[in-house]
Amino acid sequence: MTFSKTLISWYSNSKRELPWRQTTNPYYIWLSEIILQQTQIVQGQPYYEAFLKEFPSIFSLANAQESQVLKLWQGLGYYSRARNLHATAKYIVNELNGVFPNTYLELLKLKGVGDYTASAIASICFNEPTAVVDGNVYRVLSRYFGIDTPINSSNGTKEFKQLAQQLIDKNNPAEFNQAIMEFGAVQCKPQNPNCSVCPFQESCAALQNNRVSELPVKIKAAKAKKKYFNFLVLVSEDNKTILEKRKEKGIWQNLYQFPLVETLQENDYDNFLPLIKNHHLLKGIAFELTQYNKDTIIHKLSHQHLYTKFWIVNMNAPLANGIPVSEVRNYAVPIVIGNFIEVFNF
Repeated sequence: MTFSKTLISWYSNSKRELPWRQTTNPYYIWLSEIILQQTQIVQGQPYYEAFLKEFPSIFSLANAQESQVLKLWQGLGYYSRARNLHATAKYIVNELNGVFPNTYLELLKLKGVGDYTASAIASICFNEPTAVVDGNVYRVLSRYFGIDTPINSSNGTKEFKQLAQQLIDKNNPAEFNQAIMEFGAVQCKPQNPNCSVCPFQESCAALQNNRVSELPVKIKAAKAKKKYFNFLVLVSEDNKTILEKRKEKGIWQNLYQFPLVETLQENDYDNFLPLIKNHHLLKGIAFELTQYNKDTIIHKLSHQHLYTKFWIVNMNAPLANGIPVSEVRNYAVPIVIGNFIEVFNF
């Protein structure tokens, strides 16, 4: 049996039943692929189902407010995906009359759609033989063929894409692409792969040469930067607080947060209090400051680690531009702030 036939045979007997595998509707497939970028299936599936319930068609998604989309996305992280999702929906509805592009090259032109997503949609929805390459595919191909080229290098990107393209079943590209991703996810796993029951036991270079734990090779990423975030949770005498919209570009763009004071290091009560006495929201106002979390919350992102503290500021004055504390749950916020809101008793 060839590699592709063995793989597809394994898939037909071992695949998980997932809702997006029951359809070739490009809206559903696109939605699932965007959600599952940087997200495991167990976390992403409830979001997929919630989005389809709230936005059953690309037209309803396009007509939504961005704030609605961001609120529904809350907790998934990498919020640029949600913003791109919404922008692309509006583009397809307004510029393409609601009709999805049906080729790999045309799909690549959509905002937030790269090689992997375009390949997935083109093959699954339109039967175009263009191979997907994601982390699972890198791992399977690297181990099976014994390839040392770093998967996160420009040479690696080209080499693995070309190899996957050579291997794809031209007559059944959708099944092949889903099979190789599934194989990497449940059989050829990063840690403790199921080599003892693998259909490629006799031909896997990594297994034959005792290199399973060495492959794939990846260039180490630069050390994540540390940032120190201090959120001021203002509670006024008229039971209001302040949430500010992040307008600058970045991971939390257009999300809401409590007023932020960023410092160069962690602060205790004694050295933080003087820092905020002249804060523009507190100037000339009597207030009491309390440190909410004694242990710093470390929120790890791909390129930075956020060392976060929440400070409760009880103000002896009203907040003219504040919002009622009962409304804070209506706003789309980063997960670290969402977790705080869920447990804090305003």
